[in-house]
Amino acid sequence: ALETAEENAQRLLGKSSLVLPHPEQCSIRKDLHQQCPRCQVTYCSAECRQAALEQYHQVLCLGPSRDDPTHPLNKLQEAWRNMHYPPETSSIMLMARMVATVKQAKDKEWWIKAFSQFCSKTANEEEEVVHKLLGDKFKGQLELLRLLFTEALYDEHLGRWFTPEGFRSLFALVGTNGQGIGTSSLSQWVHACDALDLPMLQREELDAFIDQLYKDIEKESGEFLNCEGSGLYVLQSCCKY
Repeated sequence: ALETAEENAQRLLGKSSLVLPHPEQCSIRKDLHQQCPRCQVTYCSAECRQAALEQYHQVLCLGPSRDDPTHPLNKLQEAWRNMHYPPETSSIMLMARMVATVKQAKDKEWWIKAFSQFCSKTANEEEEVVHKLLGDKFKGQLELLRLLFTEALYDEHLGRWFTPEGFRSLFALVGTNGQGIGTSSLSQWVHACDALDLPMLQREELDAFIDQLYKDIEKESGEFLNCEGSGLYVLQSCCKY
């Protein structure tokens, strides 16, 4: 997570004046955060920013076009936000990172082979996966996504991924193998507070504060509180579902 526990709670509660006790129990180190100097995307550390730059971010960096709604990558993300079923928010950009990784790689065939190791489906199974992600209008939506994806990221080494059949297969690959990743700096802060050795009265006051905080947040934001991402893991894809 890039938010501190207090920032996380303030956003979920819709109350910027909220102050959390025991701020030292928050594990987020904002002093270590770094931004891409071109597009201001924020990373948790210099190491994370450098790893992204070396693997895929050179292709996906929007530079001064970060807020330009006509940029192909922004058009792709906006279309995805308007059509997918929640909470699958990051699948399309996971696919974009796959393409960008191949485009940046010196050994493109190594990465293509690595991605081919993930569990695949038959054509009928692929269609079922896509239908679950996009709903009843999935065929028209998938074609729109393919056209926008092609406009933003086309690469001749990956020509098959941009055909109707190849794009559906890629979409189903991510839908089948993608692992949701949830983080919550507020939850981490609560666990750290639970471990504090406090006098009984202070413990009761802190527990009551946390209980009320969660009740208030649920009223404002609902039950799903994690920041969400998605990733591909080779070992997990070997498991039978």
